[in-house]
Amino acid sequence: MQREGHTALAGEIAKFDRLAARWWDPRGPMAPLHAMNPARMGWIIGRIARHHGRDPAAPDALAGLSVLDVGCGAGLASEALARAGAAVTGLDAAGEALAAARAHAAAGGLAITYREGTPERLLAGGVGGFDAVLALEVIEHVADRNAFCRHLATLAKPEGLVFLSTLNRTARSFLLAKLGAEYVLRLLPVGTHDWRMFLRPAELGAALRGAGLRVADIAGLSMDPLSGRWRISRDVGVNYLVMARR
Repeated sequence: MQREGHTALAGEIAKFDRLAARWWDPRGPMAPLHAMNPARMGWIIGRIARHHGRDPAAPDALAGLSVLDVGCGAGLASEALARAGAAVTGLDAAGEALAAARAHAAAGGLAITYREGTPERLLAGGVGGFDAVLALEVIEHVADRNAFCRHLATLAKPEGLVFLSTLNRTARSFLLAKLGAEYVLRLLPVGTHDWRMFLRPAELGAALRGAGLRVADIAGLSMDPLSGRWRISRDVGVNYLVMARR
């Protein structure tokens, strides 16, 4: 039985552990994340920088800021944050994915702290006070969404930022992100997503407000079907990003 406040699902952890060996292959099973990462991280890094009065275009825009990447996997987002100058902690319950993350960061000369576990375990160890907390493509895989949002809020410092990216539960997302991506185009392994666990923006907003956070910005993440490139848009019907403030 799932305990209240416990967010990890063993089946979801195992699913992403199985992908660890090919996580950094831009043409492998994580290809969609590689393709969308520049757009989503540009949006996130820009907002963190502006929140602290920085120039988002500066190569060290996040220098001196601490960022926690929850559900970091093999480190796609963590490495982008580190390259922008942030002191990054990557957290994941999937040990094999973390091993891939550590190896890739070391090969690239990036100093990233990777920790195995869950947000609740991190809090139990007295860790917190981050300038920004990210949970990208994670909340649709956790057991207790309300508890997960509370943990993210607690891990951020007062006035800190919390970012999430996820999938909207719409007919279009079922056709594109589930049937299309997994069964037709084979962009993702079959079974990567459970459409029933996708969250509508209103549902995510309610969970964030219940955690004491204020939603400050929301944006769509859309792919051009001809070029395959991702961009920030106003269309939140499939993929979307949310920024909240503590």
